[in-house]
Order: sequence, then C-alpha cells, then structure tokens
Amino acid sequence: MRIVLSILTLFAIAVAVALVAGNNQGTITLFWPPYRVDMSLNLVLLLLVGAFVLMHIALRALSALFAMPREARRWRLQHKERALHMALLDSLSHLTAGRFIRARKSAELVLVQETALERGGDKLAYGAQLRALSHLVAADSAHALHNRDAREDHFQQALLQASLKDAQETREGVQLRAARWALDDRDASAALRWLDELPQGAARRTIALRLRLKAARLAHQTRVALETARLLAKHRAFSELAGQSIVRGLALEHLGAAHDPAQLQKAWADFDGAEQVMPDIAIAAAQRLLALGGDVVMSRLWLLPVWERMVHGQGALPDVQRVKVIETLERGFALAQGAPDAPWLTRIETAQLRSPGDAMLQYLAGIACMHLQLWGKAQQLLKQSLPLLRNSALEQNAWLMLAVLAEQREDASAATEAYRNAMRSREDDAATPIRG
Repeated sequence: MRIVLSILTLFAIAVAVALVAGNNQGTITLFWPPYRVDMSLNLVLLLLVGAFVLMHIALRALSALFAMPREARRWRLQHKERALHMALLDSLSHLTAGRFIRARKSAELVLVQETALERGGDKLAYGAQLRALSHLVAADSAHALHNRDAREDHFQQALLQASLKDAQETREGVQLRAARWALDDRDASAALRWLDELPQGAARRTIALRLRLKAARLAHQTRVALETARLLAKHRAFSELAGQSIVRGLALEHLGAAHDPAQLQKAWADFDGAEQVMPDIAIAAAQRLLALGGDVVMSRLWLLPVWERMVHGQGALPDVQRVKVIETLERGFALAQGAPDAPWLTRIETAQLRSPGDAMLQYLAGIACMHLQLWGKAQQLLKQSLPLLRNSALEQNAWLMLAVLAEQREDASAATEAYRNAMRSREDDAATPIRG
C-alpha cells in the first residue's frame, strides 16, 4: 500500500511539473556589460536545483572527511570496550565454573585494560562500577582459594570504587558479599556489622535476611534469629512447614537460654500469639518454668491452650506431646504441695468423664485424686488406666502410686506386687530398642 501511494505521489508531482513548466514562457535576462544573456525560467530553476544538490553532496563529503578521525577513535574505543567486556565475562564464567585462578587473572586483566584506557584519555562513564565488579570477582576468587591477604586487598579496592557517585548501587552487593565471607570465616559479629550497615530497604531483602539468620544463630543471638526467621517466613522464603520448624526450633533455643523465671517470662513475651499456642513451645516453656522454680499457676496458664486442643480434639496431639502435657501437669501438682486449684480440677474431671476410655486422662485424674487425698477413687482410676497406658514412664509411676496407696492401707503384699510391676516396667523400658 505504501509503494502504491509513493508511485501515485510521483505521478502527481510529474503532472504538476509538466503543467507548470510546459506552458511557462518566462525568461530571465542577465546583463554582464557588454554582454546580455537570456535564459528561460525553467532552465534557471533546473540550474538552481542542480546547484543545491551539488552543494549538499559536497558538504556531506567534507563532513565525512573531517569525521574520519573521530570515527576511527570511536571504533578503537568500542574495540577496547568489547575486550573489557569479554574479559569480565570470562572472569565470571571461570568463577562460576570453579576455576578461581583463571577468574582472578581475568578480573585483574579487566583492571589493567581499564587503567590503560583511562590513561589514553578515554574515560568510561561506568568505569567505577566496572572496577568495583572486577575487584569483587578477584576478591571472591581469592576467598575461594583461602588467600585472605589478596581478598582483603581487592575487597578494600572494591569498597572504595563502590563508594563513588556513579557506582552506589554496587556497594550493597559488596557489603553482602563481605557478610557472606565473614560467615564462611565463622565471624558472626563481623557479618552482623556488615548487614547492619546496609540501607533499610536492602537489609529486608531475602538474601540479606538469610545471611542475618545464619549470623544470628552462629552468634547465639536467638532473639534476633527468631525475628529474622519470622520475616523470612512472611516473605515466603521457606515453605510453610519449613518455616514453622525453623521458628519452633529457634523458640525452643530461646527458652533454653533463660536461666531464671524472670528471663523465661521475658522470653515468653517475645513470642507472638501463634507461637505461644504451638504445643512444643508451650510445653517446653511450662516445663522450663517449673524446672527453674517459677510460678506453677503461670506454667498451667501457658499450657492451657495445648490442654484445650488436646481434650477438645482441635487437631489431635500426638502421643508424645500428650504424655508431656500429662507429665507437666503432674509435676506442677507435686510442686504446688497441695490440692490442684478448682478450675483445673474441673477441667480434668470434665475431660475424663467426656472420654472415659482415655487412659492418660484416667491416669491424670487419679494423680489429682491422690493430691486431694481421695485414696479410693485414685486407686480405682489408676488401676483402670494401667491396661491401656502405652507409655512406660506413666505406667511405672502409676504402679508406684498404687504401691504408696497399698502401704497406706498396710497391705504389704499389694505394695510388694506394685513395686515389682514398677520395676518390671522400668526394665522393659530400658530393654526397648531405640528406633531412629
């Protein structure tokens, strides 16, 4: 379509010229004493157009002639830039392939060529960034070869070049690489220091958070590691199960670092609501509080969500966690040196009546009756739970409680039989192979 329009336009121009020039009777007379020259107007117009075209061609030829030195210089600069880029690509390729010596030599070749180019008067607009990246590749190669002196030399040069105005974006990468090297050297404090110097936006990137998590764990700063793990889970850096596992492990480590009830309560306050209702965390916190001689009522309060989940079937707990809940409550009853409080008695009794076939709830109700000095009911509940208990520790303790009750009744034979069964449970537990 465009070609057709062009042809039609040419025909229109030709027709217009024919109509105007064909009937043009005008003349132009030039007087050059003693001469007189008469020319037609059409010839004059044709000569003017020809002169214009000839002048245009001459000017273009002169412009091309005078531009040849500039074009030659630009071609040489492009050739040298291509050589720089090829050397940098070679260094990155060697670094990725694990040829660290070649990578370092290629990076140093980039630096030599760039320096020669700048001395020749051809300064690159991205020269600072190019030098920073070259020094960084050389430093990374030296780090892989455990050459710390060369690494530090190139790293300081990279940091210096990245501080220039036209290479600010490279500085963040240099700092992240320095943090990674510090982690490889097991220097957690240096890694955290480099990460703290990052801008706020860069510090919240996934790669920076991963490095901070590793550094915090290496430095045993469980609180910082826990906060970082939460951010990574929020950014979906882990799968949901992996994120929960990491957070749970860090929370348990954070609880284990507490050495008195005050520190433990502060550590518990560091957890969010979702973490406080995790069974493993709540059970570990309650057990740790009892082990440190803390408030029994508070330990039961921490354990309450797990208890509600256990007895109401909201995501049934595995037997291992159920046993830990029972043991923690039992230990709290013993440390309280008296009858359990009324709310917990009501909870235990209601749960046991709702699930009369649950041996663990029968066992716990029997222990509560022991502390209430309801000897007959305690004996009945403990005996009912024994055939169904699948935990040797609970079974052994139930036999010991029955032995105590038999001694109170002055029934020596029953007490002896109970002690014998408790010993048998202990021996069976010791003889059971551990499966991993």
